[in-house]
Amino acid sequence: MAMKELRAEIREFLSSRRARIAPEQSGLTAYGGNRRVKGLRREEVALLAGVSVDYYVRMERGSLAGTSDGVLEALASALQLDEAEREHLFHLARRSGAPSGTRRRSPAVTVRSTLRQVLDAISDAPALIGNGRCDVLAMNRLARALYSPMPVDSRRPANTARFVYLNPEAAQAFFVDYDRIAGTMAAKLRMEAGRNPRDGELTALVGELSTCSELFRQRWASQDVRLHRSGRKRLRHPIVGQLDLDVEPLELAAEPGLYLNVYTAAAGTPTADGLALLASWAATRQTMAAEI
Repeated sequence: MAMKELRAEIREFLSSRRARIAPEQSGLTAYGGNRRVKGLRREEVALLAGVSVDYYVRMERGSLAGTSDGVLEALASALQLDEAEREHLFHLARRSGAPSGTRRRSPAVTVRSTLRQVLDAISDAPALIGNGRCDVLAMNRLARALYSPMPVDSRRPANTARFVYLNPEAAQAFFVDYDRIAGTMAAKLRMEAGRNPRDGELTALVGELSTCSELFRQRWASQDVRLHRSGRKRLRHPIVGQLDLDVEPLELAAEPGLYLNVYTAAAGTPTADGLALLASWAATRQTMAAEI
């Protein structure tokens, strides 16, 4: 990413985080009834962070090179950043100070055969391996059945962000919480862009989604970021109906940038029954395919 673009990203991120905080939320007294800015003023952020106004203005204009960890921590506290936003701020600062041409970690794009064996050994739960670009690189049989509504393109890996934004009707039918999922996808992609700014495939994906989806442009412009965390995913499967699944994303230490996502449900719940039915359907489909 060119330095000019990085400075613009820093500016937009810091100003958007500043704009969402009312003075009262920071323990400050808001004098006057007509504030010309939304959220905190720059001088108020500087006060809360314990830096001069000129120093904060330089930071918000995109100059984070040389900023100490202590100042970044103080700034994160002043802007009430969550864990993902704090990490993103540090990524932006590191990139500001990195010499041109510095090599960074390249995201993994392939899955080793032993990891595929691990996937296949998980027989009672859908499991897949993906990366920070939302590519789905490998799935076990149950995961293939679970995500059967997602289009398959033999030229490139399936990608959940493309599904959400470029196939909105199918995605809305599949994801019960479509709006939340759409926001999460854009936030995870921005987080990944902060980690790996020289990932050409990620840049191309963001460009494709920005060109083809107004919703993505809106969500991307929000500057929101999100880490891969456990949670619940509510799906409306065309064969077995609604599934409320607990998702555990496990980062693979030996494969930087890859995550093992496992979908489970508590025993005795309708979703557990639905997964059992899905497994039966997947086995039947596999048998029929083998007989053709």
